[in-house]
Amino acid sequence: MQAVLGKARKIRMVIFDVDGVLTDGSLHFMASGEEIKTFSSHDGHGMKMLKASGVELAIITSRESRCVALRAQDLGITLVYQGAKNKLQVFEELLVKLELDASVCAYVGDDLVDLPVMLRCGLPVCVPAAPALVKKHADYVTCLEGGHGAVREVCEMIMLAQDTLHAQQAAYLK
Repeated sequence: MQAVLGKARKIRMVIFDVDGVLTDGSLHFMASGEEIKTFSSHDGHGMKMLKASGVELAIITSRESRCVALRAQDLGITLVYQGAKNKLQVFEELLVKLELDASVCAYVGDDLVDLPVMLRCGLPVCVPAAPALVKKHADYVTCLEGGHGAVREVCEMIMLAQDTLHAQQAAYLK
């Protein structure tokens, strides 16, 4: 765990997949074809605290959904890439845009399509439901499942490593 915390200390941007990470991976469709997703409010608050601590947040997902855009807007996340068939290409473009090295980026994924970015970033993370090959290449596998606190766990772990967690929590103890 010390090696993971050492990597987490350097993180300047965290990128999240959506289905299976920000959600439990279920896909719900209305008869009209509209897609419905369920997000955890605890995960969202963790993301807000992490962003307030100075870490940039991004979303890269291969699917397109209006609810993802709305959730990102609600969380103040402006780096949202939907319909990304090549997540590594989007990741590389983000590095150039933000003038960051891959080593200061974490990526949280849950499936094979996430591996190219996980293999390139500084802190690859996955959820317990991820396939064995994805877990094999993750430096950290969350205890909690996607859509049920995994994102909050990652956010708090990074803030703990960067010594910003207590300051973020202290605002609620006044």
